[in-house]
Amino acid sequence: MPEAPSPLLAGRKVALVHPAWHSCGTYRVVLGQIAAYRALGAEVFPIAVSSDPGFAPNRRWIWRGFVEATPELDAQPRYFGGAPFRAVLGPDFLTNVLWPYIHGDQAVIRSGLADRALLSAGVEDRDYDLVHCNHFFLMPIARRLARGRAKILLDSHDLQARQFALMNEHMPWLRPRVTYDAMLAQELNLMRDADLLIHLNAREEADFRAMLPEKSHALLYPAVPEAPTGPGGPDIVLVASNNSANVDSVIWFLREVAPLAQDVAVKIAGNVDAGVRSREPMLFERHKDWFLGRVEDPGAIYAGARLALLPTISGHGLSIKTVEAMASGLPLIATTLAFRGMGEEALDLAGRGCADTPQLFASKLRKAAQSPAPTEAERRASAMRAYYDAHFSATAYEQNLAELITPLLARAA
Repeated sequence: MPEAPSPLLAGRKVALVHPAWHSCGTYRVVLGQIAAYRALGAEVFPIAVSSDPGFAPNRRWIWRGFVEATPELDAQPRYFGGAPFRAVLGPDFLTNVLWPYIHGDQAVIRSGLADRALLSAGVEDRDYDLVHCNHFFLMPIARRLARGRAKILLDSHDLQARQFALMNEHMPWLRPRVTYDAMLAQELNLMRDADLLIHLNAREEADFRAMLPEKSHALLYPAVPEAPTGPGGPDIVLVASNNSANVDSVIWFLREVAPLAQDVAVKIAGNVDAGVRSREPMLFERHKDWFLGRVEDPGAIYAGARLALLPTISGHGLSIKTVEAMASGLPLIATTLAFRGMGEEALDLAGRGCADTPQLFASKLRKAAQSPAPTEAERRASAMRAYYDAHFSATAYEQNLAELITPLLARAA
């Protein structure tokens, strides 16, 4: 009987650089990347990099919260990176990083801290075959690890300057405020050092191709952990983490939609509760019984639900929470914006109730609340689940990733 061929990356070392974030879409994308590289036979070195000063890797106590919130990374050795306090007290940092930051420059603070980060012992001593970097602002670390030899894949995630501009809308920065164009220029400059730019949604791929025509680009939808398709239950759920776009969307739902569907109760899962409480304390107080706070297993929320809501009115890039909801096979009530970055066919899937006004959203919500809950078999066979399997499953991601890195490895040999 012939031997099975060796995995594509058997014997190869891959450094996987990512922000030290959890309970968010980026973290779930990173988990999919790690799983895919290991399935392809690689030895993976996940390096979580903090965007806060003082998170030097040897200060293990300061990493306790991140470690406890990311148990999925415990199966293999994990590594850390962060700028020590001494690195952020020098005149260079104060002048060239901190001063622009207090004017709102989100790009310079993130890349400046990465540039000054220390890494766990031994991380920089290895020869890597590939460096997979998540977000442009961690490129200073990716360059250090590649040492001019290994190829660098940069996962853009989104056009970050758009996200930064959105974040800055609610921040009291000093004037003159940094401009979108200034942050975008930094983003593009750091991206130029990557060998391949991969984008997880269609809009960003088109935008970056136009702005960086000299670089190689690829659309690579992320692997998003599948959500359970049952057993089902009585809950109508809304899952969101605490970022400005999600906070905007939940506030819109509570203020504009909920009063039009007063007979319907919703469970809001995720740490978005903190953002809503901070921005709209009275609105939060009115609906505080709906908020569950951060949950250890978002999949369990979908498992016990009958309907998922995606009242997305803000944000850029692919919505990971939309993909998770699709994976559950639940019927959805969603705004058009919730499906941003996907192919046009996603907008026509059965089981998606499109509602871009409060009145229509509330009407569809009231009607769906009275409809029979789907069975587990119906959820598994739904068009939403089929779209997820074809585009966002671990199998699809692994196959697509292998096709992209094969020529890179050949050129590096």
